[in-house]
Amino acid sequence: MAQTSADTGISSDDTASPPPRLWAVVLAACAGQFLVVLDVSVVNVALPSMRADLALSGSGLQWVVNAYTLTFAGLMLLGGRAADLFGRKRVFLLGLALFTAASLVGGLAQEPWQLLAARALQGVGAAILAPATLTILTTSVPEGAARTRAVATWSAVGAGGGAAGGLVGGVLTDTLSWRWVLLINVPVGALVLVAAAMWLVESRSAKARRLDTPGALLVTTGLVAVAYGIGQTEAAGWTAPGALGPLAAGLVLLGLFVAVEARASEPLVPLRLFRSRAVSAANVAIFINGLAMFSMWYFLSLYTQNVLDYTPLQAGIALVPQSLSIVVGSKIAPYLMARIGDRHIAVAGSALAAIGYVWQGSGMHGEGGYVTTILGPGILMALGAGLAATPLATIATATKDPSEAGLLSGLFGTGRTMGGALGLAVLSTVAAARIGGEETPESLASGYGLAFSTGAVILAACVVFMFFVLPRTSRQGPT
Repeated sequence: MAQTSADTGISSDDTASPPPRLWAVVLAACAGQFLVVLDVSVVNVALPSMRADLALSGSGLQWVVNAYTLTFAGLMLLGGRAADLFGRKRVFLLGLALFTAASLVGGLAQEPWQLLAARALQGVGAAILAPATLTILTTSVPEGAARTRAVATWSAVGAGGGAAGGLVGGVLTDTLSWRWVLLINVPVGALVLVAAAMWLVESRSAKARRLDTPGALLVTTGLVAVAYGIGQTEAAGWTAPGALGPLAAGLVLLGLFVAVEARASEPLVPLRLFRSRAVSAANVAIFINGLAMFSMWYFLSLYTQNVLDYTPLQAGIALVPQSLSIVVGSKIAPYLMARIGDRHIAVAGSALAAIGYVWQGSGMHGEGGYVTTILGPGILMALGAGLAATPLATIATATKDPSEAGLLSGLFGTGRTMGGALGLAVLSTVAAARIGGEETPESLASGYGLAFSTGAVILAACVVFMFFVLPRTSRQGPT
């Protein structure tokens, strides 16, 4: 007897459809995740070349990254809900098509505003695509060890995408031009689009609900305003109207978002989800982690090129050990989780990353050596990030209700990416304040080092939070 999507999450359009081959599902979902995460970091190594070619300002460089991450984070909840309502395969294909088209536009940009607009459009496509990748896994792979392995693979691929961005960006920028860090998405995206159309089976929630568009607009504009206000403090100071105005407006918009969600009959984020200790604690933890960890690649890319005079290719190669470490951490996490528990691995991973951040922050100077200044601390930071990602994702998305899988996936991704975007704005401002406009190797190294030291404090706070608040088991769903 065929089961419906409410029972299995496999197919609501055709209950007689054969179940998908799990290897094909994992491959397609991970390929989509790799692309959207890669594009967060792949531009980092290319930033100096972009600045020279398009005459971007220092704050403009930050917005090349944040135009993507803020729209990505702000609309991801809407993307997760859309996947549940309209079909995970359909939404996956739509997001991937939009992401690919925006990559083409960005690669051909001739003015700074064109590049920033394309990056924002990429973020919209990624917000539609990314939640569907994890939802496809959690609704297609049976609960238990198989699902944990699938989520670990998804986490490792995502982590590897973020880490590999430096190498990919360096190779493309050195051998072709910075434009190819965006244009490379076009053939790869087209290939994944065709494969996903062939391999994936449609699934959706059996519960008919509407999209909470007002909520999505409020949270997105609120985040953009807060990040813009933080960025303005670099030039105007924290007490200037140009900084306080956007900050206040952003906080008001985020407050209105919470008020709207509390009163809406079909909210984008049902606040009842946060009654679950697992959901609320894991999402707060990934947000705090994101505040520090997201900026690692950004500052290391700038340090290697602006201070150590590496070429883009040399900078990318220099970060390969970090790329491998973050993947190793994500892959060994499930085995450690099974033996000593999700909570302990999440705490240990963040603590290890914090040690790496302390080392990195204290060791940066104008003539740093590769082994002690980049390799050693980088491996600790990346390994810790990989170890923490899988248990937090497992805790945050554990649910017995398939209709909420996309929402929980989107919520987790939003917390991680939102933390990263705001963290980049804050840490960039911290670094700029220390540099003070004197862009000598020593002053730049001092500014980047202070950013890492600040990140270490953030991670230490996260370790304390997780130790006392995270539940001891990840098998409980929202209550």
